[in-house]
Amino acid sequence: MAELYDQIQESVSEIRKTTPMTPRVGVILGTGLGALAHEIKEPKVIPYGKIPHFPLSTVESHAGELVFGKLGNTPVVAMKGRFHRYEGYTLQQVAFPVRVMKALGVKYLLVSNACGGMNRTYSPGDLMIIEDHVNLMGDNPLIGKNDDRLGPRWPDMIEPYSKELIGLAEKIAWEKRIPVRKGTYVAVAGPNLETRAEYRWLATLADVVGMSTVPEVIVAVHSGLKVLGISVVTDKCVADTLEPADIQEIIKHAQEAEPQLTVLMKEVASRLENK
Repeated sequence: MAELYDQIQESVSEIRKTTPMTPRVGVILGTGLGALAHEIKEPKVIPYGKIPHFPLSTVESHAGELVFGKLGNTPVVAMKGRFHRYEGYTLQQVAFPVRVMKALGVKYLLVSNACGGMNRTYSPGDLMIIEDHVNLMGDNPLIGKNDDRLGPRWPDMIEPYSKELIGLAEKIAWEKRIPVRKGTYVAVAGPNLETRAEYRWLATLADVVGMSTVPEVIVAVHSGLKVLGISVVTDKCVADTLEPADIQEIIKHAQEAEPQLTVLMKEVASRLENK
């Protein structure tokens, strides 16, 4: 773990050559959800390939850039594109950017993802505030020797998603007339989508299913960050009415929901300026 700490410092040193900013809020933008980065004022963009120890995103619609600037008056750093276990990365690599964000000064993490809706009342395009999650990825980014400089050996996951931030997001959604749901996200490794039997079982555990988010949130909690997670339902995953998945349709639904997600995330970040 001493090596991990040194890698984080090397990444931070390289980033500091481009910007001295101390971001207060970190943002991870998932599949088809990169438009929020265009709302960032006075942006400084760093490709992942120029940051030591950063993985490279291989997924369509994930740009692979770190963007520094401001949302409202709040200094932020946003990831345009994330990493996944199914790309061949370890969960430690997947969550490495969260470690770097923490070292840069981030206090709050806003994370979004595209997901399949297993709750029968959900429809493509719905936004769901994540209240809790289930980790079925078969791994954990904290496995191995713990470095106390990065966080505690046994972090408490009783509140992985901040009640304070959930309340703030609900308040903003009401003010902006943005319909939102609240529910539980279950993470699987992928990359294949689930069988009908798996959907039936997973639906007893959670409202939506996806292949990301949980590793980053675990590391965020370990690092002492407060987290807000929002899922965009991009397809219905109800076993009895299941149809073949169309990846282009999934990305299309994510992009259609993007304007409301952008408004919500931007407003949350803006109100965290003095918190």
